[in-house]
Amino acid sequence: TFCVMTVDYKKFRKYTKPLILVSLFLLVLVLIPGIGREVSGARRWFRFKFISFQPSELASMAVIIYVADFIARKEGSIKQFLRGFLPPVCVLGVTALLLLAQPDLGTAVALGVVVFIMLFVAGVRVSYLLSILLVSIPLFFILIFNVPYRRMRILAFLNPWLDPKGAGFQIIQSQVALGSGGIFGVGLGHSRQKLFYLPAAHTDFIFSIIGEELGLLGTLGIIILFMIFIQQGLKIIKYSTDKFGYFLALGLILMISLKAIINIGVSCGLLPTKGLPLPFISYGGSSFIIDMVSVGILINIARTGEYP
Repeated sequence: TFCVMTVDYKKFRKYTKPLILVSLFLLVLVLIPGIGREVSGARRWFRFKFISFQPSELASMAVIIYVADFIARKEGSIKQFLRGFLPPVCVLGVTALLLLAQPDLGTAVALGVVVFIMLFVAGVRVSYLLSILLVSIPLFFILIFNVPYRRMRILAFLNPWLDPKGAGFQIIQSQVALGSGGIFGVGLGHSRQKLFYLPAAHTDFIFSIIGEELGLLGTLGIIILFMIFIQQGLKIIKYSTDKFGYFLALGLILMISLKAIINIGVSCGLLPTKGLPLPFISYGGSSFIIDMVSVGILINIARTGEYP
């Protein structure tokens, strides 16, 4: 974070295209057997002895930087289809296809939502965005209901007790963890659900363990901290001095906020199970590093802002 703070964020504009190309190359490379590491049927990681790296995290940030730079450069023609809408959507499409090949539907959808909101705020015609969304609905339906494990996740979300020892196991155990904590929790480090009951307790369902150990007060504290983060992020966006900083801050805040909302929603049973970590809290090297780099960039933008 400190290193990123010392570098002028505007210098990132010089490296947007190389950063995108490197990210796409890594997304292709991770799909090659023997190079990318496969875990539970997903090939998303590079493994270097004791270090793992997930290129999708870097790719998400690269796309956000590219789109922010593109909007700043093409401000006058952003309403045009060929010059203002098609290029960022093509970059997003290629990145999303490589993410789906891993497969990583959650990150692809989250990134798509972030980019579409950035384009909407930039002034892209709503008809262009709606046309892409309408075309994507059949594909989205196929990606969910033609893939057995995704279909089971949706059915488990609707009624986890139909398969309590299978597809519904994670949701049920997550709710058991949250309910066991009560108001004050069972005590820090005294969780029982993380002892082989709740899968991915240190990553995807860390919020449930916080609820069990620190109770309702702990989970409310986490939510309030994210609300403060979003509120401060909106101030950075509002008082940024240039278009690139404005849309870069918007994209980074959206991505972190969306991951937090999805993770908390999944833990509470409000959303279908997705493999998105809780920013700053879930265990994971590449995710944590990218989140901290994002914070460094936001602080950098804030330092140049014109606050009243």
